[in-house]
Amino acid sequence: MQLSGLDIGIVLAYLAGIFLLAQWVSRAKAGHDRDAEDYFLAGKALPWWAIGASLIAANISAEQIIGMSGSGYAIGLAIASYEWMAAATLLIVGKWFLPVFLRNRIFTMPQFLEQRYGRRIRTVMAVFWIGLYVFVNLTSILWLGSLAIAHVSGVDQTWALLGLAAFALAYQIHGGLRAVALTDVVQVVLLVLGGLLLAGIMLERIGGDAGMWGGLQRLRAEAPGHFHMILSPDHPFYKDLPGISVLVGGMWIMNVSYWGFNQYIIQRALAAKDIGEAQKGVLFAAFLKLLMPLIVVLPGLAAVLLAPGLERPDAAYPAMMALLPAGALGIVFAALIAAIVSSLASMSNSISTIFTLDLYRRRDAGEQHLVRVGRIVTAASMLLAVLAARPLLGSFDQAFQYIQEYTGFFTPGIVVIFVLGLFWKRANEAGALAAAIGSFLLSIVLKLAWPALPFIDRVGLVFLLALGLAAVVSLLTPHVPARDVIETGDVDYRTGAAFNAGAVAVLAILVALYAVFW
Repeated sequence: MQLSGLDIGIVLAYLAGIFLLAQWVSRAKAGHDRDAEDYFLAGKALPWWAIGASLIAANISAEQIIGMSGSGYAIGLAIASYEWMAAATLLIVGKWFLPVFLRNRIFTMPQFLEQRYGRRIRTVMAVFWIGLYVFVNLTSILWLGSLAIAHVSGVDQTWALLGLAAFALAYQIHGGLRAVALTDVVQVVLLVLGGLLLAGIMLERIGGDAGMWGGLQRLRAEAPGHFHMILSPDHPFYKDLPGISVLVGGMWIMNVSYWGFNQYIIQRALAAKDIGEAQKGVLFAAFLKLLMPLIVVLPGLAAVLLAPGLERPDAAYPAMMALLPAGALGIVFAALIAAIVSSLASMSNSISTIFTLDLYRRRDAGEQHLVRVGRIVTAASMLLAVLAARPLLGSFDQAFQYIQEYTGFFTPGIVVIFVLGLFWKRANEAGALAAAIGSFLLSIVLKLAWPALPFIDRVGLVFLLALGLAAVVSLLTPHVPARDVIETGDVDYRTGAAFNAGAVAVLAILVALYAVFW
């Protein structure tokens, strides 16, 4: 595709605008030196709209946009379960997890583990998460993002990769989470508008004189197999989305781990000024999640009619972009860049938060010193990811599978550790470590011994086994109540009328969607 002068102007205006906005929101108040809480948790003053927008901006990146559009092309609407089930998961996070985290002034997930179990597991999990974020998540966002940028713009991928890393680093390194979260509001607006613009133009092309609604009706009529949410066992992609297990099985474990116990995501809610604001933020994100399939799946569905016979499903989104007129292409391209750089900025900020507050922090370290360390780690993590991206991912045809396979070995154990830590006081550090180690070993054993078992089902089964293992080990080893300083007795799990009404609305919409597209 060919970017016009108008398209290039739109992209440059976006880049300049985001950079200037980040510097403006990052400015310190007169007479106030930025401390660690300011830098890593935005001074614990984020409003609900910034929390919700930043949750989505951190989540949606190139692998979601390109990968899920490709899955929409190959599999159909069923891939939207990843988005719609996340909406329900966010309600659980707001109702049951955030009240405990905010009551105990938790800054990081490893900090919670130390206060609940002990120092060893905090160190182990902090090292694990930093390694995962740098060498799996950050590298994959850079690699897939640079591939997408190179494909659309014609720029060499190496230069695209370096440009993405440099820009994501430059606009947020000074202001920390405040710069990331507040600019994410603009990023999400652009992401949504760009996505809806692409979807609308594609449906109008399909519908002709009948318009967008006619395009959707024609799409459903001519590709009926692509509009089923629950796949039958004889479906060629049943192993990727194993039928009813999507609703009652391992996908819950994956979503709870990602949205509830992942520093990269939960850090925004931890930065809320109070529990009410945090809950409104995750509710806002849940509504945005209901909208996301229009942005990340529908282009792939449209490509079934507009670009049949693609060699690779992942080419669906770029193929749809190539059909856009000048101006519209610039907006959608800017939205794609926004999704990539916001995820890069969020990930690198979370890496610096965990390293500085969980591994480095010393009693004699001053606040300004911690902020400097955080900035250095942010830059170092981005540099490592740049250097590691091609060696780690250059030979993978499906980098998204690389992420899923690696993290899926540990996800069940992580959920066990946190769920027991939140709701069962008898759980101890020995049980938590047994769950973490057992999750990895059991996942490998099941993958080798039962290769036909769908990935999602394996995650669910390993979760149940690791849960049992953690409970048995906890009961067979000494209980040391003094190690547990997490207060739960006075936590108020009641939610306000607005949250309750919003949650009912989200669940009702989900029921309706699955009923229509079953």
